[in-house]
Amino acid sequence: MKKLPSLPDIPESNQTPVVKALLGLVEQLIERVQQQGEEIALLKDEINILKGEKMRPVFKGSKLDKNTKSDHLSKPLPKKRSGKQRKTQKLLIHEDKVIKPDAPVPPGSRFKGYRNFVVQDLNIESHTIRYRLQHWVTPQNKPITARLPDELNNQHFGPQLISYILYQHHHCQTTQPLLLEQLREWGIHISSGQINDLLLQGKDSFHAEKDDLLQAGLAVSSYVTVDDSGARHQGNNGFVTHIGNDWFGWFESTGSKSRVNFLELLRAGKADYYLNDAALVYMKRQRLPEKSLVQLSQLKGKSIDGKAQWLALLDQLRITNPRHRRFATECALLGSVLRNGLCDDLTIVSDDAGQFAILRHALCWVHTERLIHKMLPLNETHRVEIARIRDQIWRYYAQLKRYKCKPDKTKQKVLRDRFDEIFSQKTSYVTLNQTLKRIHNNKAELLVVLDRPEVPLHTNGSESDIRDYVKKRKISGGTRSDEGRRCRDTFASLKKPAVNWIYRSGITLPSAWVSVIRPLPLYLISSSNELLLPRVIEKLLLIIPEPRGFLTTKS
Repeated sequence: MKKLPSLPDIPESNQTPVVKALLGLVEQLIERVQQQGEEIALLKDEINILKGEKMRPVFKGSKLDKNTKSDHLSKPLPKKRSGKQRKTQKLLIHEDKVIKPDAPVPPGSRFKGYRNFVVQDLNIESHTIRYRLQHWVTPQNKPITARLPDELNNQHFGPQLISYILYQHHHCQTTQPLLLEQLREWGIHISSGQINDLLLQGKDSFHAEKDDLLQAGLAVSSYVTVDDSGARHQGNNGFVTHIGNDWFGWFESTGSKSRVNFLELLRAGKADYYLNDAALVYMKRQRLPEKSLVQLSQLKGKSIDGKAQWLALLDQLRITNPRHRRFATECALLGSVLRNGLCDDLTIVSDDAGQFAILRHALCWVHTERLIHKMLPLNETHRVEIARIRDQIWRYYAQLKRYKCKPDKTKQKVLRDRFDEIFSQKTSYVTLNQTLKRIHNNKAELLVVLDRPEVPLHTNGSESDIRDYVKKRKISGGTRSDEGRRCRDTFASLKKPAVNWIYRSGITLPSAWVSVIRPLPLYLISSSNELLLPRVIEKLLLIIPEPRGFLTTKS
């Protein structure tokens, strides 16, 4: 796309109200033209790909100038660590081999011990076991036959092999065709259908653990970060929602990304609708009609079981307007969420998506700054002003990070005043002024950290957690069966808490996977409450929970 002409710099004395209005309109039109030009170029590339042609090549800028700058020469070299620790110090030695010198040792030589050289290796081989079950017949002609070990679950594939398949597919993003090829090369006689069954069938204990995970996580957390992304299923577009923090991550795929859907997920498996004081306050804030508000207020404290009964109640109350029904449903779902154990002071950190703006809501600073970073300067003055504002924002962000590490109530007023200074200033770029005003309107949600220092300033945790989900979507496209979608959500949800707990407890990951196949509820211990509570205590008191006896620990 050709570069559009830049706007001339008009002196402040000549900027009458009419001129300022025209400048703002021209800026918006030029920005709209640039955005449409980029969108048209992307559509042309897609059309070329559909025709079997190649898309336009992307030429990256040369990094020669960056690499030859003299700035890096003036930077001090990083200090080397003193007292380097041997990497082999904590390794478990499985075998010792004594090697004698090639040349004969002369008589009278003194033996001075050994010089150790540690070599790590990996043995991969198939191991087939034939269980010979004894079969007897009593004098009364009754048969007696030995039973298979419980850990086999009457399957022809052992727990080590099943754990490897689960680990490779869900943790290493290995596709089923590659797994099939690899296992056959190692001498395992298995079909693609059997691999699919091992990945999908008999995972009830995994699903039960995932269902308990969200409720346990919300019960012990003061904040969660949330995000969503696309998730195709059976050829149709859908969405996946992530809820989590440093200690857990929970995924659920649905066909919607509305606020009703988000509140249904926060119920953590419950199916009731409940009206309480918080729900009625929410109704008033959403400006529900007075008549509907009075009718629903009379149902305060009443629980309605199931979606069908709730919709029937709305029909009975003659609340037929789709918008009013949605608000009423959101209110009842919020009441259910608060009733079922979710604390009302839970902070939800999001990227400013409307469906997440409930309870105490905080905004991500990275996404907020991105509003300015994505702006298109129309002349050199605009470029300089955008760079100056961005520099001020990131300096202010650094101050918030320091406050988060060492909270000091005496600094709150200074930080709030500085926020007003940055986002209340006026520039010559009308669109930038509008963006700053929009950010300033979100002051309360951006400065939640001043009252709650434990709340993160960004949603990077959710972005990182959902990235694995997106990689799987890019590789496999989407799921074809309901059980496949359920397993995708389950293992994505249970992966993070397992990795965190295993890492801190010193448990080897393959041993943990083996132990859950036997069958134990997923991820190391019997319930999510027992899973999360020790970790929260550990985080607060800096103690390491004692690993469970059935797990293999690192030596």
